[in-house]
Amino acid sequence: MIGITRASLLMVALLVLAPLVVEAHHAASMFEAEKEVTVTGVVKEFQYTNPHSWLLVDVTNKDGSMTTWGFEAEGPSTLMRAGIRKSDFATGTKLTITGHPMKNGQPAASWIKAVRADGVEFNPRLRTGNPTPAPAGNDGAVPSASSSAAPAR
Repeated sequence: MIGITRASLLMVALLVLAPLVVEAHHAASMFEAEKEVTVTGVVKEFQYTNPHSWLLVDVTNKDGSMTTWGFEAEGPSTLMRAGIRKSDFATGTKLTITGHPMKNGQPAASWIKAVRADGVEFNPRLRTGNPTPAPAGNDGAVPSASSSAAPAR
C-alpha cells in the first residue's frame, strides 16, 4: 500500500512539473526567420556557454557611434561539432556576420554565418565534413545579464 501511494505521488508530481520544464526552454519566435541582417565589426566577447552561446560584436555605425550586436548560436558541444572553437573569435577579431534579426528591432540575431577578415567562414549549423546543417535546435535564449546585447524581456 505504501509503495502504491509513493508511486502515485511521484506520477502526480511528474505530471504537474513536466509543463514547467518545457516552458523553461525558450522558443525561436523572437527572431525573424525569413529576414537576414549582415554587419561588419570587431569581436567584443564570445560567450561560449550552455545552453546557448553568444558572439558579441562591436559595430561602428555610419554616424561614428558604436552598437554592440549579439549573435546567438548553439552551445559549445554543437559548435565544436561544427568546427567552431572559442579561440576562433578572440576579442578584437574582425568579421562580417549574418543572422536572423530580432523581431523587436534590438541589435541581436540568430547566428547564420560569420566570415573573419582572413576569409575563414564559420556556420554554427554545419557539421565538420558534412554539408548538411545540424538541427536548428532552439534559438530563443538571451545572453547573460552582463551583456550589453541582451534582449529585453
